[in-house]
Amino acid sequence: MVAEDTKPESPHGQEPSGKRILLIDDNPLQLRTREMILREAGFLVDVATTADAALALLNSEPLASNIGTVVTDHVLTGASGADLVRELRQSHPRLPVIVITGMPGAEEEYEGLNVQFRPKPCPPPELISLVRACLQARAA
Repeated sequence: MVAEDTKPESPHGQEPSGKRILLIDDNPLQLRTREMILREAGFLVDVATTADAALALLNSEPLASNIGTVVTDHVLTGASGADLVRELRQSHPRLPVIVITGMPGAEEEYEGLNVQFRPKPCPPPELISLVRACLQARAA
């Protein structure tokens, strides 16, 4: 069953722990574009359009233990990316997080939250490289 604001997908069955990407954005065009880029690069991707939906995925097993990296926009409906990361850090203190935003100065809101911050636009090769680096660091 797929919730309206989440889309877990596991086309390959049970994959090794930490190999999935959780992609969060409330802008459908941005979400689908990044999802397509990451899928074409070979990643398994789950999507959420709200912070609440993302947190629900991060707190549901076995999916939660298979998420290796989170990629989120800073501006989300109902909560900021910083609010999401603060909540996420309570249960997943070491999960790599990449924040992408077009808002100058937003980086200050993430101080002490251990995230990688990238301004928009984030070119596809850079996004793919960042995600790979996060997954490799998590596996090490």
